[in-house]
Amino acid sequence: MFPDVLDERSVRMYVDNAADWMVIHWGASLEAAFQPLLHLLIAIEGFLLWMPWYVIIFLIAGLAFLATRNWKLPIGVSILMFMIGAAGYWEESNQTIALMLASTITALVVGVPVGVAMALSRPVRSIMRPLLDVMQTLPPFVYLIPGVMLLGPGKVPALLATVIYAVPPVIRLTDVGIRNVDSDVVEAVSAYGASGWQKLWHAQLPLALPTIMAGINQTMMMALSMVVIASMIGAGGLGYQVLQGIGRLEVSRGLFAGLAIVALAIIFDRIAQSYGRRLQSQLHMDEG
Repeated sequence: MFPDVLDERSVRMYVDNAADWMVIHWGASLEAAFQPLLHLLIAIEGFLLWMPWYVIIFLIAGLAFLATRNWKLPIGVSILMFMIGAAGYWEESNQTIALMLASTITALVVGVPVGVAMALSRPVRSIMRPLLDVMQTLPPFVYLIPGVMLLGPGKVPALLATVIYAVPPVIRLTDVGIRNVDSDVVEAVSAYGASGWQKLWHAQLPLALPTIMAGINQTMMMALSMVVIASMIGAGGLGYQVLQGIGRLEVSRGLFAGLAIVALAIIFDRIAQSYGRRLQSQLHMDEG
């Protein structure tokens, strides 16, 4: 038996008391600060639920066509979306898409500047790398604890947990993309008298865009993989249907909702990958 080195009960009591103090003194302020995220999620969800189903299918198929410039992917996307609706999960799928889009937008707003800072500053990179390692190693359930502790169950803590879980790829790949830009290009831009911001905006970010798109793709996939866990604290959508299937031992409900999540993941993964490949090919053409 391992010897008692620490008084675990005292340490846990100290942590619980600190958490209670934060909830009492900062809970209302944090809830008000995160209201814009709630408004963003509700706006996206309301817009998707307001639009006719065939318009949504047409828009997603149009995105697929813009990404590929052929009709194979748009046809496949349309079939998958129609099958989701035919299975009776149209409203839930829109709620899941809204959560994924809101999480991805928030992750981009936070992650891209952090990735740029990592690429331009070694001290920032040395601080962020171990933090990102921890964020990618922690079990997803752990992310629910601070959100529920401070804000209670609901859409906002579910969105925050999803963002925290999904943001590391876009941070890492933004950093990698900018640092891997050809040094000759940066030197050529500098020779024309460009400032640091001009080099970043007109050379480094455009050339790093294919790599950043790969990070966005991974962020979207990780956000979709979080929907079942996020549904435990009020996210709703397809994840809640899977959770109900588990709780009620309804194999069909959980299976069909899970397949709908897989279909959404395939749709957005293929669109993002195709767009990234087009950016990469255009970049090679411009270099040639």
